[in-house]
Amino acid sequence: MYRRTTASVIFVMFVAVTALAADKADQGKHLFILSGQSNMAGMNPKESFTPTVAAEFGKENVIVVKSAQGGQPIRKWYKKWTDSDGKPSKSAGERYDVLMKQVKPAIKGQSLKSVTFVWMQGERDAREEHGKVYEASLKGLLAQLSGDLQRQDINFVIGRLSDFGLKDTGRPDWNLIREVQVKVADASARGGWVDTDDLNDGLNKKGKEIKDDLHYSVKGYKLLGKRFADKSIELIKKNGQ
Repeated sequence: MYRRTTASVIFVMFVAVTALAADKADQGKHLFILSGQSNMAGMNPKESFTPTVAAEFGKENVIVVKSAQGGQPIRKWYKKWTDSDGKPSKSAGERYDVLMKQVKPAIKGQSLKSVTFVWMQGERDAREEHGKVYEASLKGLLAQLSGDLQRQDINFVIGRLSDFGLKDTGRPDWNLIREVQVKVADASARGGWVDTDDLNDGLNKKGKEIKDDLHYSVKGYKLLGKRFADKSIELIKKNGQ
């Protein structure tokens, strides 16, 4: 009787452990896609972003892909971009193709529990006065990514342009794009945005003291990564992923 009871307990424990392992496997991984222009390029995910999401979900359960290049307008990502007169661009989608060449190998054979797109861009469009089409372009980019990854549940986090361009800096559409970024993020249950107004003061990577600069300080980039990670985690939890 004792042996039979012991064997039964061992069997039940084995089933429970097996079920738990299977449940963890079914959960899948959390994919984070980071892209944009210079202020995304200047942020090193390993400093604060990746450690934060890894601490939350487990290092083995996160995939972080970053592809960014300074000075690039949103049309380099959105393939169906047109200006306010309806004119397309021959270079539309070039950066997006580069991004996806990194994303697809990273997720090949992986089960994904969530996908979060983190976007830090808009400075170039503010300078070129493409603010009027920025909302349609941003929404189009999100839809484009959703279609390519075949997911309707993609979260997105936007880094709102800083206070740099609120002065006379030759970027007339700066505030308009700031407003659009907040509007698009707030309109979606899967969207969020982070403030960057306090990230462009202090010492930059060259050791120079900056104030309300176009780019961020060393400390600012670390804070940016942390804010992106915190907002991403918040959205994942909020949407039950």
